[in-house]
Amino acid sequence: MTFIIKLILFNIKQFKVEPSGVDVSSKYSGSEEQRVALDTFIKLMRSVNVLTREFREGKTSTVKITYSQFGVLEALLHLGTLSQKQLCQKILRTKGNLSLVVENLKKAGLVERHRDPDDRRKFLVGLTEKGRNVIGDIFPPHAQTITKLMSILSLEEQQTLGQLCRKLGLGIQDSSRRN
Repeated sequence: MTFIIKLILFNIKQFKVEPSGVDVSSKYSGSEEQRVALDTFIKLMRSVNVLTREFREGKTSTVKITYSQFGVLEALLHLGTLSQKQLCQKILRTKGNLSLVVENLKKAGLVERHRDPDDRRKFLVGLTEKGRNVIGDIFPPHAQTITKLMSILSLEEQQTLGQLCRKLGLGIQDSSRRN
């Protein structure tokens, strides 16, 4: 069992659950809604931190790219050329953030950006040969590592977690746009 899996299991064991099912890992004395939200946030962030650390220490660390850059390269590898708007939706990044990510990938020679011939207002982003080689090299070991880490959960639990994370991410993104 790898260190990372042991760390996740250790963190999970630290959470105490009352027989009623209410998590009491926080000593915050606010409302039940606040306590549950804070406890859930803490658990989610601990898991994300562990997974992010594993991402940084994995094969992707041999190539100096950020998680956002990896997300763009992975989306382009599996979905093909996309508009910047589609990329924003796929990797849950803002238009401004994505523009910087794409520009840095372009400077590194990993992506190319050109106007959409069907709508000159839009830009399309695609992988260069170098970009295809880079993501083609780092994605398979990344997928194996993530599969191994996520195997702590059943396939059904992974699907449920994925749906909940997507709902949370999209909900927060929509809420941010309205404010």
